[in-house]
Amino acid sequence: MAFVITATATQLVVGALVVSTAVTAYGQIEAGKAQEAALKAQADQERIAAESRELDRQQKLNAALAANAVGLGVSGIKAEGTPSSLALESAENISLSEGMTKLSDRLAQAQLLRQGKAARKAGQYGAASTLLEGGVKAYQATK
Repeated sequence: MAFVITATATQLVVGALVVSTAVTAYGQIEAGKAQEAALKAQADQERIAAESRELDRQQKLNAALAANAVGLGVSGIKAEGTPSSLALESAENISLSEGMTKLSDRLAQAQLLRQGKAARKAGQYGAASTLLEGGVKAYQATK
């Protein structure tokens, strides 16, 4: 009779270990998914903010170009020669700056998405590790 009680107690311990391990593994997977979703949302917010900054830059650039054109017109200076080449060089510099800003924004968004994928994978690997540890503990409990 004592053997039956011992076997039942061992089975209860193994069962508790299995359930505990499964719940922990599930929690790790879900935490990884939640972190990935949060980082995706952050990347979307960054994209929207970048579009807003781009629109603001465009409006400021248009206002500056219009002010320059009005200034040249009022002063009687023709937009030929040096003023024209200065305006062209300024436009090229602005274009280069905008390109770098867009690239920086896209890289920041891509980094957030990579972090999200890494978080999901970390959750999966953590869950796999927990399952293996739980299996070892359950095996040792039967010995």
